[in-house]
Amino acid sequence: MRWEQLINDKRLGLENIAAPGKGGQRTDFRRDYDRLVFSSPFRRLQNKTQVFPLPGSVFVHNRLTHSLEVSCVGKSMADYIATELRTGKYSGEPWVNQLYHLGDIVAAACLAHDLGNPPFGHSGEKAISTFFSEGEGRVLRDRLTHRQWADFTNFEGNANALRALTHRFNGRRPGGFSMTYTTLASIVKYPYTSDLAGEKGKFGFFISETDTFCKIADELGIKRLDAPEGSLRFARHPLVYLVEAADDICYEVMDLEDAAKLKVLTSAEVIEHLMAFFTPDRQAEMQVTMGRVDDPHEKISYLRSCVIGTLVDRCANVFIENEQAILDGEFSGCLLDHIPDCERNAYRTLTRLSWNKIYCARDVVDIELAGHRIITFLLSKLIHAVVNPELNYSRLLLSQVPQQYDVHSPDLYLRIQAVLDHVSAMTDVYALDLYRKLNGMSLPAV
Repeated sequence: MRWEQLINDKRLGLENIAAPGKGGQRTDFRRDYDRLVFSSPFRRLQNKTQVFPLPGSVFVHNRLTHSLEVSCVGKSMADYIATELRTGKYSGEPWVNQLYHLGDIVAAACLAHDLGNPPFGHSGEKAISTFFSEGEGRVLRDRLTHRQWADFTNFEGNANALRALTHRFNGRRPGGFSMTYTTLASIVKYPYTSDLAGEKGKFGFFISETDTFCKIADELGIKRLDAPEGSLRFARHPLVYLVEAADDICYEVMDLEDAAKLKVLTSAEVIEHLMAFFTPDRQAEMQVTMGRVDDPHEKISYLRSCVIGTLVDRCANVFIENEQAILDGEFSGCLLDHIPDCERNAYRTLTRLSWNKIYCARDVVDIELAGHRIITFLLSKLIHAVVNPELNYSRLLLSQVPQQYDVHSPDLYLRIQAVLDHVSAMTDVYALDLYRKLNGMSLPAV
């Protein structure tokens, strides 16, 4: 793969429309970023659970604040790499100035990476997939093709983000958000079809977006990899590695900070685990700095910034050192797998701590249980309605679905997908409110 082809500001859906004159200093990639910030799906992230329940008296991260932080980290990493590549390996190339765009591309892709996630955190994804693999949705198995069934039983927020950005919903323009090809390619972490999802249930695009992704990949020169007949597998766009690393860094480190604020972990535990990212000499310097403040949360904030800064540098260096393997589609694992031993061991310890103490904390499990029940109930009602649209209750219920979702399509797969579009776009509060209304627990004031 070649950078001069991978960086492309062509817009999906506007390929055959002459671009108007562009004033000011904004690039098309910066326009992608701004377009996301001002969009309704991005605003809705403020009311979607990240890990901990949405805030009462203590503020914790939601999907919106997480995405903003990931965007900052990703841009820093991309800017570092762009500077090194511009002044080093590619300094004499006629297209070298295209590398200036890496920061804006990654910043926009990071903003968009969670747009397809349903309410109630990652348990929302599991609730949707298990509705089909274990729940009422199993009766539909024989009415769908193998690939269609794999799309639903492996429902994936990343694939759904690509759909949210590119699908032409009813009343919308071709190309969805009409984002640039490069920004769209930079969010697809698992560039293969759902039948290759494996035990982890990860894939990059639904059947409905397969042609769209292939069009983007071919335009950008993204390498096609070997796959069984009827399946598709591509190499990642190189910038996906930066989006992935920024996401991994933020959720591990920021979840730790939230855990301290909510007293899931003690301040001493958090400080100990963050200090482990540094050598003894650097730890001694940091102890002096922390000695100037008494508030343990301030100490944690300082350490958090140091850890993130260190991981950004380490991941950027790994990318630069392995850039050719990445361009050849031969790089294995994620960037964090290849950082120096000290930081890598500390990060893996942090990951184990998160699974053992944070993600199984009572409040976290409670929101997962409630979210699973709410989403399962909504899917039960809505999918029954699109499968049996002639029933009176179905007509009433479907009349309340926003018109942008094609719940009246003649194709069963597309009707079910419209339901998943609707449910996955909901905020936690909206989903809970609809659950109460359909259960008769909440009625309009008379």
